[in-house]
Amino acid sequence: MKTNHWADEAAAKIIFEKGEKELYTCASGITPSGTVHLGNFREIISVELVVRALRDMGKNVRFIYSWDDYDVFRKVPANMPKQEELKNCLRLPITMVPDPWERDSSYARHHEVEVENALPIVGIYPEYLYQSQRYQSSCYAQGIRRALEKRDVLKNILDKYRDEEHKIQGEWWPVSVFCEKCNRDETEIEEWDGGWGLSYNCKLCGNKEKLDIQKAKGVKLTWRVDWPMRWEYEKVDFEPAGKEHHSSGGSFDTAKHVCKEVYNWDAPVTFRYDFIGLKGTPGKMSSSKGQVVDLPEVLKVYTPELTRYLFAGTRPNTEFTISFDLDVIKIYEDYDKTERIAWKMETAKDEAAYQKEKRIYELSQAGADVEIPSLESAQTEKQKPYQVPFRHLCNLIQIADGDIDKALTDLSGSVSTVKDKESIKQNLPALKARAQCAKYWVENCAPDDFRFRLLPAGSKAGRTLSDTEKKAVRILRDDVICKIEEFTDDKSCASAIYAAAEKAGIDGKALFNAAYQALIGKDQGPRLANFLRTINMERLLLILKDY
Repeated sequence: MKTNHWADEAAAKIIFEKGEKELYTCASGITPSGTVHLGNFREIISVELVVRALRDMGKNVRFIYSWDDYDVFRKVPANMPKQEELKNCLRLPITMVPDPWERDSSYARHHEVEVENALPIVGIYPEYLYQSQRYQSSCYAQGIRRALEKRDVLKNILDKYRDEEHKIQGEWWPVSVFCEKCNRDETEIEEWDGGWGLSYNCKLCGNKEKLDIQKAKGVKLTWRVDWPMRWEYEKVDFEPAGKEHHSSGGSFDTAKHVCKEVYNWDAPVTFRYDFIGLKGTPGKMSSSKGQVVDLPEVLKVYTPELTRYLFAGTRPNTEFTISFDLDVIKIYEDYDKTERIAWKMETAKDEAAYQKEKRIYELSQAGADVEIPSLESAQTEKQKPYQVPFRHLCNLIQIADGDIDKALTDLSGSVSTVKDKESIKQNLPALKARAQCAKYWVENCAPDDFRFRLLPAGSKAGRTLSDTEKKAVRILRDDVICKIEEFTDDKSCASAIYAAAEKAGIDGKALFNAAYQALIGKDQGPRLANFLRTINMERLLLILKDY
């Protein structure tokens, strides 16, 4: 049994606390009240990683994801279009709010579709439960009646975690009602007949009626009762929650008591996951404030495996920030090191470190209900991944003027062995996916001093070069670039560059500046030796031919 990763630890805890079962149910969910951001995704993938761990232990697992689309539309997020139109829909159930983009059947469905289309890309395939459908079809009629029967017990449980000032005052009901006439929740309960009858009046439109809970579409449990009721209904064994829900006296504390004392079901095993921030932006992500990054945006910069790696390699109760600046290069480098260790292309410091990195790598791979093959079983070289550092790939793409296919063709042409050429061919889909992320990052996220474009043939430098600098560029062209194919590595090429600087009578830094100006019109650029060895020699000579 694997227990060297936090997901494996959580899976083992589930089995220990819930005992051996034919089926374990793991749950997650969110209210689609705005953009489902990466903080929400943290819960989804945290559950999925535990689901994988359970399945790796040979267990049958049901992974459910609840769309709480029958919640009230309380606030219009700042990043939504048609603000005034949406404000007119406040207090409706979210599933009845029109889609302001006019693409889907509702505002809720629009946000659901965005997530449901993105999750398979990162290998996540939950069973979706739509709470609007469940409530409107009276699936929870028995659970609602049970809450009404145990109204006093529920009140005592909720008051247990409140100070005197915030205890429930006067008559209280564990349910709310969307008016059958105007669909708003501006209603008050008048009476429950002790059976299936519930009377209410609408303060907004004046409608009054008595509902049959077994048939009514608009009767809904309040959040702190709804959540534990569904734990029992779905027989949930595991569900994590954010730090706010896990605060002392928070919704998880009350829910576990409600679940046991009202619905006779033990609360699920859980853990707390922390916030995710955006680098350079204070505070956590917030749908209501419109201060968010969602999964599709992240996948423009990080491949599916890298996206999973961000979470598989970080304990859920650790806060971290999502970066789109130069940190992206470091994150790709960290992943590549994990991959090399996992495939034993690089030696870990000890066996424990190897097992840790290997497990993180396994859980970072996208795939639905597919056991990652044993890495030790891959004996042939062509099965191993072919790594191209993200920084180098960014340079290749810019050298190719943004043409990914040309960049990868140039990459294949630059390697000297048949084995490397075959490995690139075998790994081409993964390399192309990484290249697409590199292209997007360079064009949209990278700092200006990281970006470059090779000057056209025969053009002049970005600034006027001195005679000494022009002489240095000529010597670089004739003594280094004309012989570039003779250098077998960057070190030997760098030595030749410094020799050219000495011959020109200037220091290395001055030669670098002149070379970059002549090639890309900037004072700085990629490491010069590797840069020159990467570019086609004929292209370099054409650019520098007039010096």
